[in-house]
Amino acid sequence: MRYAAIDTGSNAVRLLIADIKENNGTVSFKKETLIRVPLRLGDDAFLHKHLSQKKADDLVKTMLAFKSLIDVYKVDDYMACATSAMREADNGPEVVKRIKEEAGLDLEIVHGSREANIIYSSHMEQSLDKSKNYLYIDVGGGSTELSLFSQGEMLASQSFNIGTIRILDNQDKEETWDEMNEFIKQHARKFKNVYGIGTGGNINKLFRLSKEKEGDALSYSKLKSMHNYLNSFSLKDRINVLGLNQDRADVIIPACEIYLSVMKWANIKDIYVPSVGMVDGIIQTLIEKNNLR
Repeated sequence: MRYAAIDTGSNAVRLLIADIKENNGTVSFKKETLIRVPLRLGDDAFLHKHLSQKKADDLVKTMLAFKSLIDVYKVDDYMACATSAMREADNGPEVVKRIKEEAGLDLEIVHGSREANIIYSSHMEQSLDKSKNYLYIDVGGGSTELSLFSQGEMLASQSFNIGTIRILDNQDKEETWDEMNEFIKQHARKFKNVYGIGTGGNINKLFRLSKEKEGDALSYSKLKSMHNYLNSFSLKDRINVLGLNQDRADVIIPACEIYLSVMKWANIKDIYVPSVGMVDGIIQTLIEKNNLR
């Protein structure tokens, strides 16, 4: 069995093709191919509330390429989701229609709460200590999803229009930051000890740069010092000296700022980075949809 997941984000569009494994009643998946195309749909969506002809054309071309790969890999089922940028673009539904007509793919524009549910359906909580409290922090280009878990149960979850592309384009609003702080104050601060779980491309990259061992947590102080270190370089030097990809070198700074703000407000000293994201959640959603769990 082989599934495909497409995540049409505000910074990049990803395709994951995964092989589904079943062993003694336990279903898991192995990543076969992961492709990332940095389209930056958020630049248009957050500034103009509209995808330009060029961005729309590039997205359709990307989807045509993904459809060809899905066919070549003989995928049994797929699911394609679009998040914050496509939610805000007034021509989002029109572009979705074009993708269906020209690429033969069904792309679903998902709301923030559904996005959070898909991300957390990767079942990370199953490997966590049930006696601890966790705040999931997923930072994307257009939104940040927060979910609080205690005793293995989700207590609260909310999506906020704060993301890396939105910050770079000066489209984040102070009242939205205040809303996020209020959510944390209301739900997370009542617990004495809360651990962070970070998902998203930027925290994965930050964890790799930290040289921490897999499974270990990244401390608030380490993340803060990394932010200061990265911020001491110009954008050009983050690309040429530190070797960051061009489309990662700018967004990694506002991503750090979002994670640090949330950790500070929730009194989180350590954040775990399980290297999963939207595409992993989509594959898990497909497994559950097809009754393979």
